[in-house]
Amino acid sequence: MATFVLVHGSFHGGWCWERVATRLRRDGHTVLTPTLTGLGERSHLVHPRVGLDLHVLDVAQVLEYGDLGDVVLVGHSYGGMVVTGVADAVPERLAHVVYLDGFRPEHGQSAWDISPDAQRRWEAAAEAAGTGWLVPPPDPVEAYDVCDADAEWVRERLVPTPLFTHEQPLHAPDERAASLPQTYVLCTRYDGFEDVARRARDEGVDYHELDTGHDAMITAPDGLAEILLAIGDEVASST
Repeated sequence: MATFVLVHGSFHGGWCWERVATRLRRDGHTVLTPTLTGLGERSHLVHPRVGLDLHVLDVAQVLEYGDLGDVVLVGHSYGGMVVTGVADAVPERLAHVVYLDGFRPEHGQSAWDISPDAQRRWEAAAEAAGTGWLVPPPDPVEAYDVCDADAEWVRERLVPTPLFTHEQPLHAPDERAASLPQTYVLCTRYDGFEDVARRARDEGVDYHELDTGHDAMITAPDGLAEILLAIGDEVASST
Protein backbone atom coordinates (compact mmCIF):
# COMPACT_ATOMS: atom_id res chain seq x y z
CA MET A 1 0.00 0.00 0.00
CA ALA A 2 0.98 3.65 -0.34
CA THR A 3 2.38 5.99 2.31
CA PHE A 4 0.84 9.47 2.54
CA VAL A 5 2.37 12.42 4.35
CA LEU A 6 -0.18 15.24 4.62
CA VAL A 7 1.15 18.74 5.30
CA HIS A 8 -1.20 21.44 6.55
CA GLY A 9 -1.11 25.15 5.80
CA SER A 10 -1.08 28.34 7.87
CA PHE A 11 -3.05 28.54 11.13
CA HIS A 12 -3.78 24.78 11.07
CA GLY A 13 -2.07 21.65 12.41
CA GLY A 14 -1.99 17.96 11.68
CA TRP A 15 -5.44 17.71 13.29
CA CYS A 16 -7.13 19.14 10.18
CA TRP A 17 -6.48 15.95 8.16
CA GLU A 18 -8.43 13.68 10.52
CA ARG A 19 -11.31 12.88 8.15
CA VAL A 20 -9.16 12.29 5.08
CA ALA A 21 -6.60 10.26 7.02
CA THR A 22 -9.34 8.01 8.39
CA ARG A 23 -10.57 7.26 4.89
CA LEU A 24 -7.08 6.53 3.54
CA ARG A 25 -6.22 4.28 6.48
CA ARG A 26 -9.48 2.41 6.07
CA ASP A 27 -8.24 1.37 2.62
CA GLY A 28 -5.00 0.10 4.11
CA HIS A 29 -2.67 3.01 3.42
CA THR A 30 -0.16 4.45 5.88
CA VAL A 31 -0.86 8.10 6.74
CA LEU A 32 1.24 10.62 8.67
CA THR A 33 0.02 14.14 9.48
CA PRO A 34 2.94 16.08 10.99
CA THR A 35 2.38 19.46 12.60
CA LEU A 36 4.77 22.24 11.61
CA THR A 37 6.78 24.06 14.29
CA GLY A 38 4.84 26.89 15.91
CA LEU A 39 1.41 25.67 14.83
CA GLY A 40 -1.24 23.30 16.15
CA GLU A 41 -0.12 21.40 19.22
CA ARG A 42 3.37 22.81 18.63
CA SER A 43 2.19 26.43 18.88
CA HIS A 44 4.12 26.81 22.15
CA LEU A 45 7.29 26.76 20.05
CA VAL A 46 6.39 29.80 17.95
CA HIS A 47 8.85 32.69 17.62
CA PRO A 48 9.43 35.46 15.04
CA ARG A 49 11.95 33.45 12.98
CA VAL A 50 9.80 30.38 12.47
CA GLY A 51 9.85 30.19 8.70
CA LEU A 52 9.82 28.10 5.57
CA ASP A 53 13.29 26.58 5.98
CA LEU A 54 12.38 25.24 9.43
CA HIS A 55 9.09 23.80 8.16
CA VAL A 56 10.82 22.07 5.25
CA LEU A 57 13.19 20.52 7.78
CA ASP A 58 10.24 19.48 9.98
CA VAL A 59 8.78 17.35 7.19
CA ALA A 60 12.08 16.13 5.76
CA GLN A 61 12.99 14.81 9.21
CA VAL A 62 9.71 12.89 9.40
CA LEU A 63 10.62 11.16 6.14
CA GLU A 64 14.23 10.53 7.13
CA TYR A 65 13.65 9.28 10.68
CA GLY A 66 10.72 7.16 9.56
CA ASP A 67 12.84 5.76 6.73
CA LEU A 68 9.89 6.37 4.43
CA GLY A 69 9.96 5.72 0.69
CA ASP A 70 7.62 6.08 -2.29
CA VAL A 71 5.71 8.74 -0.35
CA VAL A 72 2.71 10.63 -1.69
CA LEU A 73 3.44 14.08 -0.24
CA VAL A 74 0.45 16.44 -0.01
CA GLY A 75 0.69 20.16 0.76
CA HIS A 76 -2.32 22.36 1.47
CA SER A 77 -2.18 26.14 0.93
CA TYR A 78 1.14 27.37 2.45
CA GLY A 79 1.99 23.67 2.72
CA GLY A 80 2.63 23.82 -1.02
CA MET A 81 5.71 25.91 -0.27
CA VAL A 82 6.84 23.33 2.26
CA VAL A 83 6.40 20.22 0.12
CA THR A 84 8.26 21.85 -2.79
CA GLY A 85 11.23 22.37 -0.49
CA VAL A 86 10.97 18.83 0.82
CA ALA A 87 10.94 17.49 -2.73
CA ASP A 88 14.21 19.29 -3.41
CA ALA A 89 15.76 18.07 -0.15
CA VAL A 90 14.81 14.37 -0.25
CA PRO A 91 13.43 13.53 -3.72
CA GLU A 92 14.55 9.92 -3.40
CA ARG A 93 11.88 9.36 -0.74
CA LEU A 94 8.98 10.65 -2.81
CA ALA A 95 6.76 9.12 -5.48
CA HIS A 96 4.25 11.92 -6.05
CA VAL A 97 3.66 15.52 -4.93
CA VAL A 98 0.11 16.85 -4.52
CA TYR A 99 -0.71 20.54 -4.23
CA LEU A 100 -4.08 21.16 -2.58
CA ASP A 101 -5.31 24.69 -3.31
CA GLY A 102 -1.90 26.08 -2.52
CA PHE A 103 1.38 27.60 -3.57
CA ARG A 104 3.53 25.88 -6.18
CA PRO A 105 6.70 27.98 -6.06
CA GLU A 106 9.94 28.12 -7.94
CA HIS A 107 13.39 28.41 -6.37
CA GLY A 108 13.89 31.85 -4.84
CA GLN A 109 10.21 32.71 -4.55
CA SER A 110 8.46 33.52 -1.30
CA ALA A 111 4.74 33.18 -0.75
CA TRP A 112 4.47 36.94 -1.03
CA ASP A 113 6.07 36.89 -4.46
CA ILE A 114 3.14 34.74 -5.57
CA SER A 115 0.42 36.47 -3.54
CA PRO A 116 1.34 40.14 -2.93
CA ASP A 117 -2.26 41.22 -2.19
CA ALA A 118 -2.41 38.82 0.76
CA GLN A 119 0.85 40.26 2.07
CA ARG A 120 -0.71 43.66 2.70
CA ARG A 121 -3.67 42.12 4.53
CA TRP A 122 -1.48 39.88 6.69
CA GLU A 123 0.91 42.66 7.65
CA ALA A 124 -2.00 44.89 8.63
CA ALA A 125 -3.54 42.06 10.68
CA ALA A 126 -0.24 41.43 12.50
CA GLU A 127 0.09 45.13 13.36
CA ALA A 128 -3.50 45.27 14.56
CA ALA A 129 -2.88 42.23 16.78
CA GLY A 130 -0.07 44.14 18.48
CA THR A 131 2.86 41.85 17.69
CA GLY A 132 3.84 42.97 14.21
CA TRP A 133 4.97 39.44 13.35
CA LEU A 134 2.15 37.08 14.34
CA VAL A 135 -1.00 36.93 12.18
CA PRO A 136 -4.26 35.96 13.91
CA PRO A 137 -6.32 33.25 12.22
CA PRO A 138 -9.38 34.19 10.16
CA ASP A 139 -12.90 33.08 10.91
CA PRO A 140 -13.23 29.60 9.34
CA VAL A 141 -16.80 30.17 8.16
CA GLU A 142 -16.02 33.40 6.34
CA ALA A 143 -12.57 32.48 5.05
CA TYR A 144 -12.81 28.74 4.39
CA ASP A 145 -16.56 28.13 3.94
CA VAL A 146 -16.59 25.72 6.87
CA CYS A 147 -20.16 24.80 7.80
CA ASP A 148 -21.68 25.96 11.07
CA ALA A 149 -21.59 22.43 12.49
CA ASP A 150 -17.79 22.32 12.14
CA ALA A 151 -17.09 25.97 12.86
CA GLU A 152 -16.39 25.71 16.59
CA TRP A 153 -14.25 22.58 16.20
CA VAL A 154 -12.09 24.39 13.65
CA ARG A 155 -12.14 27.81 15.32
CA GLU A 156 -10.82 26.56 18.64
CA ARG A 157 -7.88 24.79 16.93
CA LEU A 158 -6.66 27.54 14.60
CA VAL A 159 -3.63 29.45 15.89
CA PRO A 160 -1.68 32.53 14.74
CA THR A 161 0.98 32.16 12.04
CA PRO A 162 4.34 33.99 11.89
CA LEU A 163 4.76 36.41 8.99
CA PHE A 164 8.25 35.02 8.37
CA THR A 165 6.77 31.80 6.97
CA HIS A 166 5.59 33.81 3.96
CA GLU A 167 8.55 36.19 3.81
CA GLN A 168 11.29 33.60 3.59
CA PRO A 169 12.04 32.51 0.00
CA LEU A 170 12.11 28.90 -1.04
CA HIS A 171 15.55 27.34 -1.21
CA ALA A 172 15.21 24.61 -3.83
CA PRO A 173 18.03 25.27 -6.30
CA ASP A 174 17.79 21.89 -8.03
CA GLU A 175 14.00 22.23 -8.46
CA ARG A 176 13.62 18.49 -8.05
CA ALA A 177 9.87 18.74 -7.51
CA ALA A 178 9.56 19.32 -11.25
CA SER A 179 11.01 15.88 -11.95
CA LEU A 180 8.42 14.11 -9.80
CA PRO A 181 4.82 13.28 -10.79
CA GLN A 182 2.56 16.07 -9.60
CA THR A 183 -1.14 16.70 -9.07
CA TYR A 184 -2.88 20.02 -8.47
CA VAL A 185 -6.29 20.20 -6.79
CA LEU A 186 -8.13 23.53 -6.93
CA CYS A 187 -10.94 24.39 -4.50
CA THR A 188 -13.29 26.40 -6.70
CA ARG A 189 -15.15 28.23 -3.90
CA TYR A 190 -11.99 29.92 -2.68
CA ASP A 191 -10.45 32.96 -4.32
CA GLY A 192 -6.69 32.87 -4.18
CA PHE A 193 -4.99 30.14 -6.20
CA GLU A 194 -6.64 30.26 -9.62
CA ASP A 195 -3.49 31.62 -11.29
CA VAL A 196 -1.31 28.98 -9.65
CA ALA A 197 -3.73 26.26 -10.73
CA ARG A 198 -3.90 27.59 -14.27
CA ARG A 199 -0.12 27.51 -14.58
CA ALA A 200 0.02 23.95 -13.29
CA ARG A 201 -2.66 22.87 -15.75
CA ASP A 202 -0.89 24.63 -18.64
CA GLU A 203 2.29 22.76 -17.72
CA GLY A 204 0.48 19.44 -18.04
CA VAL A 205 0.22 18.69 -14.33
CA ASP A 206 -2.53 16.22 -13.42
CA TYR A 207 -5.40 18.54 -12.49
CA HIS A 208 -8.61 18.25 -10.46
CA GLU A 209 -11.23 20.60 -9.07
CA LEU A 210 -13.35 20.30 -5.95
CA ASP A 211 -16.52 22.34 -5.56
CA THR A 212 -15.72 23.43 -2.02
CA GLY A 213 -14.02 26.07 0.10
CA HIS A 214 -10.33 26.26 0.89
CA ASP A 215 -10.29 23.65 3.68
CA ALA A 216 -11.25 20.72 1.47
CA MET A 217 -9.86 18.22 3.96
CA ILE A 218 -12.65 19.37 6.31
CA THR A 219 -15.42 20.43 3.93
CA ALA A 220 -15.00 17.80 1.19
CA PRO A 221 -13.00 14.93 2.73
CA ASP A 222 -14.61 12.20 0.62
CA GLY A 223 -13.95 13.95 -2.68
CA LEU A 224 -10.37 14.72 -1.72
CA ALA A 225 -9.82 11.19 -0.44
CA GLU A 226 -11.01 9.75 -3.76
CA ILE A 227 -8.39 11.76 -5.62
CA LEU A 228 -5.66 10.72 -3.21
CA LEU A 229 -6.72 7.07 -3.24
CA ALA A 230 -6.40 6.96 -7.02
CA ILE A 231 -2.89 8.40 -6.75
CA GLY A 232 -2.01 5.99 -3.95
CA ASP A 233 -3.25 3.00 -5.89
CA GLU A 234 -1.18 4.05 -8.89
CA VAL A 235 1.94 4.49 -6.76
CA ALA A 236 1.39 1.18 -4.97
CA SER A 237 0.93 -0.73 -8.21
CA SER A 238 4.14 0.67 -9.66
CA THR A 239 6.38 -0.23 -6.72
